[in-house]
Amino acid sequence: MILIDRDDPARADIRDLLSEHLADMYATSPAESVHALDHSALSVPSVTFWSAREDGSLLGCGALKLLVPPAGPAVTGEIKSMRTAAQARGRGVATLMLANIVDHARARNFEALYLETGTEDYFAPARRLYLRHGFTECPPFGNYRLDPNSVFMELRL
Repeated sequence: MILIDRDDPARADIRDLLSEHLADMYATSPAESVHALDHSALSVPSVTFWSAREDGSLLGCGALKLLVPPAGPAVTGEIKSMRTAAQARGRGVATLMLANIVDHARARNFEALYLETGTEDYFAPARRLYLRHGFTECPPFGNYRLDPNSVFMELRL
């Protein structure tokens, strides 16, 4: 049974998975278009981090970063570091992690969730996952700028 629980991004197996994630991002996108975070950037109080495990084995991870509202009381978040370990792909880990993050955001009364992903074919499965779960393309949010290598998406909650 796959269990998703809060976890420490500095944990050794998670650090390895995040390092693999960053290496893939730099291999598929120009450096200026890589927005993935390392374990230290995911260890700040504004980020909630989860891992997916089965019998203690790491299958994937994901995070929710609280976005600072530009004005007013609206609370929004950004999905970060969604990653499934190679040996666990095709088992629904990303779908479970995404549902966990969305449920968490709803429980905290977030108004919306946002994310940035790539435009390259490598990112097509991720874009399909988000579209299947109600995300739609949107303009850049937060500190992002228009970038031909980025797709910005949102889910109104």
